[in-house]
Amino acid sequence: MDFRNFCAFHETMNSMSAKLLELNYMILKMIQEGYDLPKHYIWETEDMLMKGAVYFRLMRYKVPSKENNKEAGENGLVAHTDKNTLTILAQNDVEGLEMQTKSGKWIQLEIPHNAYVVIVAETLKAWSNGRLHAVNHRVKMKGDKERYSLGLFTMPKEEAKIEVPPELVDGNTHPLRYKPFTHGDFIKYFVSTLDENALDAFAGL
Repeated sequence: MDFRNFCAFHETMNSMSAKLLELNYMILKMIQEGYDLPKHYIWETEDMLMKGAVYFRLMRYKVPSKENNKEAGENGLVAHTDKNTLTILAQNDVEGLEMQTKSGKWIQLEIPHNAYVVIVAETLKAWSNGRLHAVNHRVKMKGDKERYSLGLFTMPKEEAKIEVPPELVDGNTHPLRYKPFTHGDFIKYFVSTLDENALDAFAGL
């Protein structure tokens, strides 16, 4: 890649990441407003959910290594839940992203052209008192074409205190599920255990 092509590529990536970040903030504000929280509380939680680290990644998934896996499928990315706040994904024309339903069944997403996938992550699940579901997902590769995708991952500051708003606690249908915690402590716990149930083990009641 020559310098001019690199500059054009860099400008495209910067522009796209800025647009996705704007979309990310819009979705988070819609979630907060959708719960009809007091205005002052929405302003207070902007620092918790919206201001922190932003990661923009390009990802490449290779074709299956064995011929018979081109039909059966091969893991391109193991099953997991995201540990940040919100994830926005886009892909080329090669499918492969799968989601696990609450009943345990895996389904492949058919993503329309020029559409994005928005994934709730563990931090947002905890903040919403479990009302929002952090879905287990993976990439299963089939066929003979590589898969390319890009993702925007937003994450609170390490010192951000994740606390369920009182308005989202209902003793009958939605009792308090998570105690307050800092995002940095949660990530440290997950890294030390690599436990996919880290949120419930670390902050669950």
